[in-house]
Amino acid sequence: MSTRTGLLIVVAVPHLVIAAVGLTHPATLTVESAHHWQVMHTVLLPLFPLLALAPWLVARAVDVPSSVVVGVIAFVYACFYTALDILAGIGGGAIKGAEAGGLGIIFPVARDLGAVGSYAHLAATALAAGLVLRVTSLARALPGIVLVLTGSFLFWQEHVYRPWGVLAMVLLAAGWSWLVVAVDRQTS
Repeated sequence: MSTRTGLLIVVAVPHLVIAAVGLTHPATLTVESAHHWQVMHTVLLPLFPLLALAPWLVARAVDVPSSVVVGVIAFVYACFYTALDILAGIGGGAIKGAEAGGLGIIFPVARDLGAVGSYAHLAATALAAGLVLRVTSLARALPGIVLVLTGSFLFWQEHVYRPWGVLAMVLLAAGWSWLVVAVDRQTS
């Protein structure tokens, strides 16, 4: 397997699996959907941090020193977005399923932590996309840049709710794949 194929798998597969799981995301958390909500977010728990790899790997293919900055910001995303998933996804589903009435406490905290993670994801994406322009033309990179920035924005706004959050994951998978190919063509 080539390095490019390996990179394509690493940047695309987690996004596409999250998109598939997102197709089952309940629109609202109810007593009836609580168990599915909790299990779904438990399944997603090891996948969300993997989204930090795409901007870091693309940036690393362009410029190793600059990729450290992207990697640190991507790490912030992985930490804080995971906190959102644990609190609102896993904890929220457990609380709602038990009718404990604690959602008014846990959801605002989860929202704030998730916002930090989402902003970090947007920042890492924008920085990595900008770094791609160091090694390839705007014309070659633009489709991928538009896809990852749009996908990251939609992810921030819609999490993985149908349809826009699912679309966000598909756009990110396609955009990072495009950028991997664009960078590989220029650096090989």
